[in-house]
Formats: sequence, structure tokens, C-alpha cells
Amino acid sequence: MTVKVFISGLSGNKEVKKRQQRVLMILDSKNIDYTVIDITEPGKENEKEFMQQNSKATPSDSTVKSNPLPPQIFNEEDYCGDYDQFDLANEMDELEKFLKLPLGSLGTTSPGNGMSNGTPTSQEVTHLF
Repeated sequence: MTVKVFISGLSGNKEVKKRQQRVLMILDSKNIDYTVIDITEPGKENEKEFMQQNSKATPSDSTVKSNPLPPQIFNEEDYCGDYDQFDLANEMDELEKFLKLPLGSLGTTSPGNGMSNGTPTSQEVTHLF
């Protein structure tokens, strides 16, 4: 099972950038392997469409007009939630459940090398922010 974080590396929205950085920082701090998918990169149109079709906009997010904004979090193809739901799960110490990871899996993995399945993680994409 791979956690996938859909981001926008070219977003001009400072709040979106801040939220993306926070999600990646928390995942790194908990040694959770994940893959970053930048939907603004050329050739990522299918990933962008997947994110938009399978994500849900948070009703309380006044910035959402029609499509959910990054970051959006998935476990493989299974939608986990958006930033607000991620942040709440982290605060409630329920990140394992939110990310749909096997119980007891947090804290048992070793820190990664900045790559997840050959895909750069936040350590390589932070220059985009």
C-alpha cells in the first residue's frame, strides 16, 4: 500500500503551498513512505483528472469553487481525504486509520531516502514551494 499525495507545484495560492508542505512534513516526521504526484507537471493530466474525479471538496473550504484543491491524499486508488481531514486525523492521533494503513504500522518503518517506489518524495520537491 502506497500513500499518494497529490500536490500542485505551481500553485500561486500560499495557503495551498503551506498545506502541502505541512502534509509532507508530517508524513516525513512519522516515517511514512509516500509518493508525491505533482498534477501540474507535463504528462500528469491523467493523474490530475483522477484526483479531481475521486476527491471530495471540503464544504468548509471557502476557496473551493468546483474542483477539490491539493493536497489530496490517497492510499493507492482509495481516497483518504484532504488537508483538513488529514490535519484533524493527525491531531486526534488517528493518522494510521485516516491513511488506511495496517494498525501498528506507524513508527515501525525506517526513514526513507527521499524516494518512494522510485518517485521523489518531499525531500526532492520542496524546491517547488
